[in-house]
Amino acid sequence: MNTRKVLAYAAYKADENLKPFDFVQRDCQDKDVEIEIYYCGVCHSDIHQARNEWGGSTFPMVPGHEIIGKVIAVGGAVSKFKVGDWAGVGCMVDSCRACSHCKAHEEQYCKEGVTWSYNSMDKIAGRPTYGGYATHIICTEAFALSISKKFENNLAATAPLLCAGITTFSPLKKLGVGKGKKIGIIGLGGLGHMAVKIAVAMGAEVTVLSTSENKKADALKLGAHHFALTTKAENMQTLAGSFDAILNTVSAPIDYNAYLNLLNIGGTLAVVGIPAEAVPVNPAILVMQRKQILGSLIGGIAETQEMLDFCAEKGIVSDIEIIKVQAINEAYERVLKSDVKYRFVIDVKQSDMSK
Repeated sequence: MNTRKVLAYAAYKADENLKPFDFVQRDCQDKDVEIEIYYCGVCHSDIHQARNEWGGSTFPMVPGHEIIGKVIAVGGAVSKFKVGDWAGVGCMVDSCRACSHCKAHEEQYCKEGVTWSYNSMDKIAGRPTYGGYATHIICTEAFALSISKKFENNLAATAPLLCAGITTFSPLKKLGVGKGKKIGIIGLGGLGHMAVKIAVAMGAEVTVLSTSENKKADALKLGAHHFALTTKAENMQTLAGSFDAILNTVSAPIDYNAYLNLLNIGGTLAVVGIPAEAVPVNPAILVMQRKQILGSLIGGIAETQEMLDFCAEKGIVSDIEIIKVQAINEAYERVLKSDVKYRFVIDVKQSDMSK
C-alpha cells in the first residue's frame, strides 16, 4: 500500500489564498507511472477554478496541469516509460477510452467524461484528482507524455506546452496553417505568444491583432511578420478580407463580427478563449461569405505528443518567469493584470511546499 505523503499548495475556499496542503497518494496500478514533479506552469484556468468562477469547484483543490517531472516508479505492465525518464502530464489523466471520441484519439471530448488532472474524480481512489502544484503525481501511462531529450536543458519552459502549446497547436493544425496562409492571432498573452511561435514555425504569414500598442515589439520579436492595433478603425478597414484564418486566444468579450470581417471568403475564426458572457454573432456575415467559427478544446493525447515532438524539432518553448510556490498568490494577481511575459512556472523542486 502506498503511504507516500505528497506536499502541495491548495485552494481551501474560493475566496482564500492558496496555502500548504498534504495528502496520501493512492497506490500505483499496473499501468501507472509515478512522477516526481519538477515544474508546473500556471494557467489562467487555474485561477478560474481555484476561485470557482466557472462553478463546480471542489475544495480543497490542488491546481496545475502543465506538469514536467521525472518518473520514479512504474507499474508492472508499463512499457512506455522507465524509471529516470522525463514525463509530462497535461490537462487530462484518464478517460473512458471506449467511446467513439476516445477511439478517435479525442479524449478531451470523452462521452463518459474525461478525468481532468485536478478538480475531477480519480476513478481508482474515489477522491478528487490533485494537480501539479504538488511534489508528486500518479498517472496512467496512456495519458503521460514523453519529453524529448531536446528539451532537457529547458524543462521549465517546456511545461506550458502541456496546455498553452496544445491549446493553440490543435486549432492551427485543423485550420491547415502552413506556407502561403495568412493567419491573424488575437491577443499576445500566455496562449497568444505560443500561437505566434507555432504558426510561424508552420510556415504561415502571421499578424498579431492587439488592442495594446506596447505589444508590438514583443510580437515582432516572437516572430510575427506584422502587428495591427485593432482599436484604430483604419487598420480594421485596411485588413478587411485579409486572412485565411484568425485564432482568438483571449477570454475577454470582443466583437466577433468585426474580426469575421477580416477573413477572406471561406475563412475561419477559431476560438479557444471563453468569455464570461455570450458574444453576439451576425449570421449574415457567415452566410454571405461562407465564413465559419471553430471552437477547440486542448487536444487529444496523441495530438499533444505530436505537438511536443513538433516543438522539440522546431526549438519552441514558452517564454516564462520562474517562481517558487510561495509566490503563487501574488502570481495569480499578476496574471489578472497581464503582468507576466508570458507564463509563470513553479519550480516545485526548489520550493518548500510546507511553508
